[in-house]
Amino acid sequence: MSLKTLQVTWLGEQRYVGVSESGHQLLIDNSATKIGVSPMEALLGALATCTAYDVVQVMGKKRIKLTSYRIEVEGERADEHPRRYTRIVVRHIARGEGLTPEALERAAHLSHEKYCSVAASLNSEVVVETRVEAEAAASV
Repeated sequence: MSLKTLQVTWLGEQRYVGVSESGHQLLIDNSATKIGVSPMEALLGALATCTAYDVVQVMGKKRIKLTSYRIEVEGERADEHPRRYTRIVVRHIARGEGLTPEALERAAHLSHEKYCSVAASLNSEVVVETRVEAEAAASV
């Protein structure tokens, strides 16, 4: 089993920066003056990039040379809290030498059903533990 970590720090308002264990940053912003993606947009982005990685790998193994590839993802959210996604549509749009609709369909299916860890996490019961550490503010 492998462990991944991400440290998220509040920047003020509803703006946060996440820093991965490799030092890469992710700006999450749900403030009125957005300069980053919202948490729910980040979730869609994680799903899209996870499956894109798999599809590109599968195409390479099949010796299909992609000349362009993008994913359009849309999520429908529940009206009531916690306003989770109730439906996500992932549209794979690709062009390439020797590419057929069947090959793209197979690669996308393999990703969503077998390889994409984000899709697997969304499709399962994930145990989330909450732990807290309250620190008293320093007196001035």
